[in-house]
Amino acid sequence: MFSVLTKKLPNITSKLPALAALCLILLFWALLAHSDAVPAYMLPSPEKVLKALVSDRRIILSHAWFTLQEALYGLAAGILLALITATLMDHFLILNQAFYPIMIITQTIPTIAIAPVLVLWMGFGMAPKITLVVVTTFFPITVGLLDGYKSVDRDSIDLMRSMGAGKKQIFFHLKAPSALPYFFAGLKISTSYAVVGAVISEWLGGFNGLGVYMTRVKKAYAFDKMFAVIIFIVVISLLLMFLVNMISIISMPWVQAAKREEK
Repeated sequence: MFSVLTKKLPNITSKLPALAALCLILLFWALLAHSDAVPAYMLPSPEKVLKALVSDRRIILSHAWFTLQEALYGLAAGILLALITATLMDHFLILNQAFYPIMIITQTIPTIAIAPVLVLWMGFGMAPKITLVVVTTFFPITVGLLDGYKSVDRDSIDLMRSMGAGKKQIFFHLKAPSALPYFFAGLKISTSYAVVGAVISEWLGGFNGLGVYMTRVKKAYAFDKMFAVIIFIVVISLLLMFLVNMISIISMPWVQAAKREEK
């Protein structure tokens, strides 16, 4: 029992600085909100935000269902597109040289500038929201996979070739496992982008979603409800990132085994 506690103690203490920083931010927010420095309608107190989150929970959850659908559909399509693109770019050098600069250029275009065009082309349904999520989530995963494929030791590839392995065997038994840590690193970034991308697209048009709800409460100057939605979006993003982290641990047991050996 004592040995288990001593092993868990470093994990607990490593989270204390982040928890302390969060408490300090909340304390500063509460002091600022209760002072006369900022008007109450511009910066609601944490208590008002919490009350708004509880009182409007049903409305927020109903809108969150649509936003989550857009985010998850877009993320799934982004992952599939990134897997296909990165694999083809790794196999064919000419594709890498042709499309990599274009991918970089697409990331210089602000998301808020793409959203109105997509709404103009596709209407106010889910299609433009999903498309924007695909655009925002595609790049980190693709770059992560490309870096993962390139990280493979050349000596290992030569060894497999000397043993008669073909390109498919080298890819599935060597390159793909080596690229998994890079894939999940990009996926964590893309997961947070997915929810934000869906909300941004909803700001510019739509009938349901957290972005639509935020626009409505902003026009009504109900900033306590707006802050409540922001906190809700943060919680959703953190939960999705935690889920990705759990999937990565299950998918790569050898990484966890190596970490335990280092300790």
